[in-house]
Amino acid sequence: MRIGLAQINTIVGDLAGNSRRILEAYHTLVAQGAELVLYPELVVSGYPPRDLLFKKRFIADVERTTQAIAAEIGTVPAIVGYTEANQTGQGRAAYNAAAFCHQGKILTSARKCLLPTYDIFDEDRYFEPAAEPTVIVFEGKRIGLTICEDIWTHAMISTRRLYHGVVPVQQLAAQHCDLMVNLSASPWNHGKGSLRHKLIGDTAQQLGCPVIYVNAIGGNDEIIFDGRSVACDAEGQILGGLAAFREELKVITIGEATATQAPYRHGTFEQEELADIYDALVLGVRDYAQKTGFKKALLGLSGGIDSALTAVIAAEALGPKNVIGVSLPSVISSQHSKDDARILAQQLGIEYHTLSIADTVTAAEQTLAPIFTGRVRDIAEENIQARARGLLLMAISNKFGALLLTTGNKSELAVGYCTLYGDMCGGLAVISDVFKMQVYALSRWINRHGEIIPASSIEKAPSAELRPDQTDQDSLPPYEMLDAILKGYVEEGLARADLVAQGFSSAIVNDVVRKVDLNEYKRKQAAPGLKITPLAFGVGRRIPIVQKYVS
Repeated sequence: MRIGLAQINTIVGDLAGNSRRILEAYHTLVAQGAELVLYPELVVSGYPPRDLLFKKRFIADVERTTQAIAAEIGTVPAIVGYTEANQTGQGRAAYNAAAFCHQGKILTSARKCLLPTYDIFDEDRYFEPAAEPTVIVFEGKRIGLTICEDIWTHAMISTRRLYHGVVPVQQLAAQHCDLMVNLSASPWNHGKGSLRHKLIGDTAQQLGCPVIYVNAIGGNDEIIFDGRSVACDAEGQILGGLAAFREELKVITIGEATATQAPYRHGTFEQEELADIYDALVLGVRDYAQKTGFKKALLGLSGGIDSALTAVIAAEALGPKNVIGVSLPSVISSQHSKDDARILAQQLGIEYHTLSIADTVTAAEQTLAPIFTGRVRDIAEENIQARARGLLLMAISNKFGALLLTTGNKSELAVGYCTLYGDMCGGLAVISDVFKMQVYALSRWINRHGEIIPASSIEKAPSAELRPDQTDQDSLPPYEMLDAILKGYVEEGLARADLVAQGFSSAIVNDVVRKVDLNEYKRKQAAPGLKITPLAFGVGRRIPIVQKYVS
């Protein structure tokens, strides 16, 4: 059987646009010989629709759009992810469903059984679960239909314990399927690819039949979907692996013909971790900008490594001609920082401007002088520089309609080493889920074939340059240590005692944890940040600002 995998990039709520993409992919794959066409989870509405599902007409509009799509489906059936209204009058208003479309109609609707509520997921807020997966019979073959989380009950997955009683894969195993398909919108984080491959391969072995997994691709708000749709045979061997972070339409043959067919793998299906992180960030920037209507991006260039990495990603995502870099030196800014910013802009080929903030800072200090008289100069004056930069960058953003990108990394955002209404100003936080040591690794990886980011930006001691001779390590432990503590405390949920038991200094741990807890209010006001780790600040981490728990 020849299965068409439609790994397409949709926009949440763009029902007309998504419908066009779905039908274009269908006709392309049918022309390539597909006998069944599969799409990702909730492809009609885009994923995740979130509280659009509470709008009175949304679910009905999605259903009407899906019916219109089905009307265009001919002799080759298609399985399309959509939201189906719950007509029972009890429970949530909708099902997360898959429509089996054939000969102009929706013949069957299969509903998702397991509704995740961890990390970024809120599906139990919106959808009613099914008690068991659906099996359809098409041309004598029994096809089990599952949706994303329905197969995430493997023993190696910790979240399996969230579900009781309903285990869709086991239920399908008792029904002796000839094929199982899984429609997914599985967000990416680094390290997830190999887990998915094992999960899908083991599921095929457990069912004793081929498994086809078709995943979403694209960026929607903070979340990035990598695609990497997979087809496995009954032994769990990969028959086909689609592109990472790219759309792809591919027909994969399953059944007897696979014995003489070489497995297909797109060149990006398996690639090194740094390439994955880079591709994810590029896709995240491109989709966030384009899907919200921005054609240009803007950022401040400090000469440091964080803004350099952000500029490289932006230039790759939108094209150099669509990126504006602005150097905003103060009287404290070093010459090497100004030089590094200029050299980076030249090497990237982006638009570049220098605007001195000295007069703006002086004017602000003079205005504040009557109130500040008699008080020692401190962080309040230092932050005027950062806020002057934010003021000017936002003015440029308003004037030219360019998306302002913030350049702070996860290490800084975690401990509050950033200025509210200063360097935190912007519409998208590109590297806010990238630890500082990963910033260094990515920058060196970018330079692997020749210098793009100036070597001095990578090698010099990092500094906010808000006071003379300042370095980050005046206020923070070495980044190697800081990142390890933050990974344990923020991502793994370890307590202070756990971190001290790992060998970290009690004083340093207490200081770092205190900074993380105190700066929750800053992070709540940060721009949306692209998610690349299992636990990112923002939608996936919901710590109260007002709280007194100490761990």
